[in-house]
Amino acid sequence: MTPKTIIVPTDLGEGTEATLDYAVEISRAFGARLHLLHVVGIPVLGMPEMGIAYSDTMMDGMMADDLHALEHMIEARRGEADFDRPLIRSGDPRDAINETAKELHADLIVMATHGRRGVARVLLGSVTEMVVRTAPCPVLTMKSPEPTDVTPSAG
Repeated sequence: MTPKTIIVPTDLGEGTEATLDYAVEISRAFGARLHLLHVVGIPVLGMPEMGIAYSDTMMDGMMADDLHALEHMIEARRGEADFDRPLIRSGDPRDAINETAKELHADLIVMATHGRRGVARVLLGSVTEMVVRTAPCPVLTMKSPEPTDVTPSAG
């Protein structure tokens, strides 16, 4: 089955641009429609155990900023692919990605993986890994580029 509806979930972090560009290439090859998705995760919504709580005004501001970032990414690729409006959801990213895929009858999810290891993986879990295991459609994962070391060397 060729994909006609592709979802590109993003945390707006490292690897976002490369993942989106790859999804654009796939969408062009198959004539698929792209849906760029960002999920404001549960930790952002407030973690009482860490003394963090966000007001509705702060949440609205963050979501507006994130929507603007998605719109900017789409505008930079206008004409390269058939984009639908960007999507912002809140909650557990794993659940939100899968629910959105079901709602849109997605044929493919294209997402980055950060390759976290050790404590970071235990604390943050792997959104991509869980989506791969539970998604209602195939998932194409792309490894995020290695961070560049910009520390000047002593010389």
